[in-house]
Amino acid sequence: MDKRTLLFMLCVSLAFFGVHAYFGQFEGKQPVASAQKAEIVQSERPVLAQNVLYSSSSSEKYYVLENAYQQLVFTDRGGSLAEINLPLRETSPQSIVREIDFDRQILKNSPQNNRFPLHSYTTYDGASYAEGRLGGYYPLLRRGLNGSTLPSEYYALNVVGEDPRIAGSTFRVTRFEKNLIEFQGSLGQATLIKTYSFPAERKGPYCFHLDLRVEGDPSGLWLSSGIPDVEIVANSYSPQVRIQTTDSRGSDVDTIKLPKNEPNTVRNISPNWISNNNGFFGLILDPITSLGTGYRIEKIPGQNAPTRLSLIDARYDRFPPSDYPGYATNLPLQTGTTSFRIFAGPYDHHLLKELDQTYDDPAKNYNPHYTQAITIQGWFSFISQPFSKFLFYLMSLFHSISRSWAVSIILLTIALRAMMYPLNAWSIRSGIKTQELAPKVKAIENKYKKDPAKTKIETMNLYRQEGVNPLTGCLPLLLTMPFLLGMFYLLKSSFPLRGALFIPGWIDDLSAPDVLFSWGQPLWFIGNEFHFLPILMGLTMYLQQKFTSKLPKDVSQLSDTQKQQKMMGNMMVVIFTVMFYNFPSGLNLYFMISTLLGVAQQAWMTKKRKAQPKKA
Repeated sequence: MDKRTLLFMLCVSLAFFGVHAYFGQFEGKQPVASAQKAEIVQSERPVLAQNVLYSSSSSEKYYVLENAYQQLVFTDRGGSLAEINLPLRETSPQSIVREIDFDRQILKNSPQNNRFPLHSYTTYDGASYAEGRLGGYYPLLRRGLNGSTLPSEYYALNVVGEDPRIAGSTFRVTRFEKNLIEFQGSLGQATLIKTYSFPAERKGPYCFHLDLRVEGDPSGLWLSSGIPDVEIVANSYSPQVRIQTTDSRGSDVDTIKLPKNEPNTVRNISPNWISNNNGFFGLILDPITSLGTGYRIEKIPGQNAPTRLSLIDARYDRFPPSDYPGYATNLPLQTGTTSFRIFAGPYDHHLLKELDQTYDDPAKNYNPHYTQAITIQGWFSFISQPFSKFLFYLMSLFHSISRSWAVSIILLTIALRAMMYPLNAWSIRSGIKTQELAPKVKAIENKYKKDPAKTKIETMNLYRQEGVNPLTGCLPLLLTMPFLLGMFYLLKSSFPLRGALFIPGWIDDLSAPDVLFSWGQPLWFIGNEFHFLPILMGLTMYLQQKFTSKLPKDVSQLSDTQKQQKMMGNMMVVIFTVMFYNFPSGLNLYFMISTLLGVAQQAWMTKKRKAQPKKA
């Protein structure tokens, strides 16, 4: 591994450290909004009185509608949704949501919090059930823990206002059928009728409809999205809110800066739809009829609405609620009837593309473009996003052949190495030529030990005479960097990799670190799980360094430059191993296979070089 390669890898590692640090911040480091012409007003109303943690009401009633994609748990508090539970693939073949280790841990150690629904409920046929099913679902929304319920203003599709008591108003059920439920209630000067229904013939997976009829004055009332629960993506929590708007130039999608404290209210923009997601799952509120102007984003302290992850290793405070605030999006109410299409499910590109095709209407020049709700976050997203899309297309193509996401990653790595072969070969040839000149460079250093300036001049003269430019070895590596960043973002946050199995008992989830074994008391940085794949990746880097290095084994024979080169190589192995320790196993698998392929290419080109007749 020559000096230029090491310098480049150091730059890449520092860039990755910056990206990792960016994603690792939970407070005040959320995605930055795209430029938008909006009037932002700080609301004076707090989300909830700080001394209120949970509310519990034995008189609260729950009603369930369910199909192959969603279990909707309604409550008479505001005629809203207390739970949206997504069936796991293990219990519903049509579902694309896989079980992950967090689900298994909660089911094993806290089964009372893993019932769906959490409380007794009634179905359309009048049957009542004392408790929900044990396991088998993913809770999209934050729910109460240990038998309690969240404050009603945190429920999804509830109506909230300046008075916190509005959200707790009792609604009555006026219709209840197999695929439909209707609530009616009064809020101040307004009467509301809320009709929920599943699409006919299951048109549109993970979607349902809400017809909201308002009679009277709805001023100051908002429809809330609820709070998506926490997902750990690439060892960080990165909630995101996006809106789609339309202007004279067409539709545009912006990422909204999340509020740090008080709610942010935007008065002069009317979104086509608003998306609230946790990285892998979320909700899209899409008013398919006209809507009033404005929207609002609220931050909910994690202590007020704790994530279910706080149940995992609770005695060690592994996931403290204060580190995981929630965010709710609000849309204004207006007099008359407003129809909403609600998507509540996984942010999978193929699924959202299917919905775009389903709801496309060329006659009206309409397409929801739900795929735009998925975006890459980070400092280098403007570079990596087009490359990530291209690589995702290739990975999906390989999956259609192999039916294994792990094999698809390996095939994608091979394909990427093949595409980058000319550039890598250019870099390797430059490195080989530079290594061949190492004895002459050492002789120059020995000759001008006391004159560093003369050493540099003579060394550059030597490179010029031999037709070697050390910088040409770095250029190909810089040209491949967008693909490297594209792979980084692709493999850390692609929904199909969530829960994807590779080696049972070791690599059970390609979107999470591998777990060879675990223990009780967490350790600093390492946690309570041993990840072996990053260690293997570090070993492949060490082998690559040993194989490609032509330095003398005798340390006394090394020049100062060669000693620095060797030290930097060893440092890079350690830095990358530490940096990738908590990264997804899919990313580690890619980097390890790519390194091995790099060693193979280096070996083949070195052998080919030696077979060539030497010039006189």
